[in-house]
Amino acid sequence: MLAKRVKNISESITIAISTLAKELKAKGEDVLIFSAGEPDFDTPKAIKDAVIQALEEKCKCSKYTPIPGTNDILEAIAYKLKKDNNLEYKTSQILTNVGAKHSLFNLFQVLLEEDDEVIIPAPYWVSYTEIVKFCGAKPVIINTDEKNGFKLNANDLKKAITNKTKLIIFNMPSNPTGAVYSKDEIASLGEVLKDTNIIVASDEIYEKLTYEGDFTSVASVSEDLFKRTITINGLSKCGAMPGWRFGYMASANEEIIKACKKLQSQSTSNISSLVQIGAIPALMGKTDEDIKFMKNEFQKRRDLVYALFQDVENLSLVKPNGAFYAFVNCKKIDEDSMRFCKKLLNEAKVAVVPGIGFGMDGYFRFSFATDEKSIIEGIKRISNFVKNYQI
Repeated sequence: MLAKRVKNISESITIAISTLAKELKAKGEDVLIFSAGEPDFDTPKAIKDAVIQALEEKCKCSKYTPIPGTNDILEAIAYKLKKDNNLEYKTSQILTNVGAKHSLFNLFQVLLEEDDEVIIPAPYWVSYTEIVKFCGAKPVIINTDEKNGFKLNANDLKKAITNKTKLIIFNMPSNPTGAVYSKDEIASLGEVLKDTNIIVASDEIYEKLTYEGDFTSVASVSEDLFKRTITINGLSKCGAMPGWRFGYMASANEEIIKACKKLQSQSTSNISSLVQIGAIPALMGKTDEDIKFMKNEFQKRRDLVYALFQDVENLSLVKPNGAFYAFVNCKKIDEDSMRFCKKLLNEAKVAVVPGIGFGMDGYFRFSFATDEKSIIEGIKRISNFVKNYQI
């Protein structure tokens, strides 16, 4: 009855774990949830005020907008990309979407065909492989090593490229590892792509949650990378607007943007007019102090999580340099991350996401997008749990 393309994809494991944990909590279970991929901070006041004002003005937000977005929002995105990322895009090279996941979905749909190959460094965000498979293309996974901070290197990239390679997905700061590449590291990967037609999808949704050094946008590193890169971003993570669903893509290749626009014209059409209005203050820098505060708090939690896990026997992790996740190695306890995480939830009432969902078994993702008290109690429970762990 159902289409084959739907049967061939899996439900998001992060959403599935979070949903199960919330159901247990609703039944009265004392569950601590570290599976969520959203900030626990409220949306900044400047954003809410902009929407309230728009609602009070006659008809300002009750009509359809152009599919790519209003001129105001497109100009605000162009301003942000120039100010923060040193990238110059025309408004005709930008498209707003219902979150960055929607940006990726549209992009893959217009680019990928049967037998195309997409290079994805592992561990990877859970949706990359599933959307690629939905398009009929083949994910080509390159495993990275925690000894190298879970970063893709030029030699491994070169070996993975074939005449079927259409796209490479680049995510920085990384979900789930928090890995951040330097400008030189990005440049070395870019050198491998020269003289190819390979397109780069650069998912930069966590850009402002970088804790050491500066964030470098992939498309800003060289003229060649600028021409081949689609920059994808949004405000779910760094704008504390996850439920608002605001994302966007920008590309020097207007043919790609036009194709995504055409596809979107037959699906969602424009994104919510209210969301567009709310996003403008964030893009124009009016919430920079809010973001700075949020980043500082996340960095404190990152340091706390890293310090506490050092004292948990047989668990280890690479210190994350961005995002709000710790990718914890549990191989000495159990290499089957799904089994480990199920037992942890059932026995210790702690919800984390198994590494298998990110393409790397023997690990789990611990989100520190929650308060310090919960973090301390959660890692205490994990510590007690692993002391008595039995397969």
